[in-house]
Amino acid sequence: MLAAQSGVEMRLALRNGEQVLLTLLIPVVLLVGLTLLGIVPLPEPRVATVAPGVLALAVMSTAFTGQAIALGFDRRYGVIRRLAATALPRWLLVAGRLVAMLGVVVVQMVILVAIAVALGWRPAAAGIGWAVLLVLLGVAAFGSLGILVGGTLRADVTLAVANLVWFVLLLAGGIVIPVGQLPGAIGAVAQYLPSGALAEGLRTALATGTGPGLTPVLVLVGWTVVAGGIAVRAVRLR
Repeated sequence: MLAAQSGVEMRLALRNGEQVLLTLLIPVVLLVGLTLLGIVPLPEPRVATVAPGVLALAVMSTAFTGQAIALGFDRRYGVIRRLAATALPRWLLVAGRLVAMLGVVVVQMVILVAIAVALGWRPAAAGIGWAVLLVLLGVAAFGSLGILVGGTLRADVTLAVANLVWFVLLLAGGIVIPVGQLPGAIGAVAQYLPSGALAEGLRTALATGTGPGLTPVLVLVGWTVVAGGIAVRAVRLR
C-alpha cells in the first residue's frame, strides 16, 4: 500500500509542469548560469561553490515550496479529507507523501550532480556520506516547514507565502551567495536558517571531505523538531 500510494504521489508531482519547473528546470538553469557567467562574484572554481548551493535549492524547492503548495491545494479541493475517509490509514497518507518527496529529491540529485560533474565539479569522495546525511536532514527540516505552511494556511495564501520564502532564501539564505559573503546582519541570520545550514554544510563536506561541523546539523534538526511539533498540533484537513 505504501509503495502504491508513494508511486501515485511521485507520478503526480513529476507530471505537474509547475512542479517540474520549480524542482528541475530552475535549479539546472541556475547551476549552468552561475557557473558559466560571472553574475555573482565567487571563488574559482565557481562550480565548487555553485553546485552545493543548487543542491540545497533543489531540496528546498521540493520539500518546502512544492510540498506546501500541493498540500494547500489538496486541502482546498478536499483531496486530503476524501483520502482520509478511505481504507488508507492516515500514517500511510503522510508516509506516502514523504517517500514520494524523497524520490523526487533523488531524481534531482542525480540530474544536478551529473550536470555539475560535466561542468568540471569534482566533489571530495570522503564527503559524500556527510552530504547524504545533510540532504536527508534538509528534507526533514524543509518538509516539516512545508507541511506546517500548507496544512494551516489557505491555498492562495500558501502559494504566495511559499514562493516569497523560496525567493528570499534563494537570494539571502546562503544558497546563491555563501553565508560568509552576505552582509553582516544577513549573514549572521542566514547561518541559522535551514537554507544556509544545508548549503554551507554541503559546501564544507563536498569541498574538504570532512564533516560539516555541529552547527549545520543542529540547525536542521532544530527546525525539524520545532516545525514538526507545531505542525502536529496545527495542521488541518480542510
